[in-house]
Amino acid sequence: MPAENRLQQATAHYRLGVSALSEKRVQQAFVEFHKALEFNPNDKEVLNALGIVHLMHLDDIPKAIEYFGRAVKVAPDYSEAYNNLGYSYEKSGSYEAAITAYKKAISNPLYTTAEKAYFNIGNAYFRLGRYEAALAAFKDVLRREPNFSTPYMRMALCYNALGKYGEASTAMAQALKLDPLYNGSREKAIEDLTLKKLKATGLEENDIRDYLEILKY
Repeated sequence: MPAENRLQQATAHYRLGVSALSEKRVQQAFVEFHKALEFNPNDKEVLNALGIVHLMHLDDIPKAIEYFGRAVKVAPDYSEAYNNLGYSYEKSGSYEAAITAYKKAISNPLYTTAEKAYFNIGNAYFRLGRYEAALAAFKDVLRREPNFSTPYMRMALCYNALGKYGEASTAMAQALKLDPLYNGSREKAIEDLTLKKLKATGLEENDIRDYLEILKY
């Protein structure tokens, strides 16, 4: 098949895969993306999509890392894939590797959603207990998205861990003010987080417990 036709076939299967995934037909998306890859093995978008399928739907982190790694090898300036690669490492507990990938993502000045990678860097530093570095990353998010509530919540956790309880309370208050679900109400936040804590496990449960503690300050 001529190269142009192969690329057209790859694009068609990729679009079918995206459509299937948007409708939560994960297996069909998986098949279509692999068909696309047969026609164009070096399609960065297809490789990234397969990484997302393995990471978010099949719970196969090693495979996700493999596909995201292939995507950034093909396209070294592909920030979205670097961010996804970092998140895969973070999910596996490899926080240093995650930070390296996130920094690769933001090294591209054309990355239009760099705030996502900065936020993820902050989370990774937080997990490593490097709270000042985490705070710096979350502040970088807010310079780009000043009305984003979640960085304030993560900053509250950092301040709390540093024993800066007043700053923790102030950050949490700002998060509640910006979050349309809470609309500044501590009572709504306590009710919502208490319910979430019942379903949470591990690190997420610890975070929610600390949020509830900060809301008492």
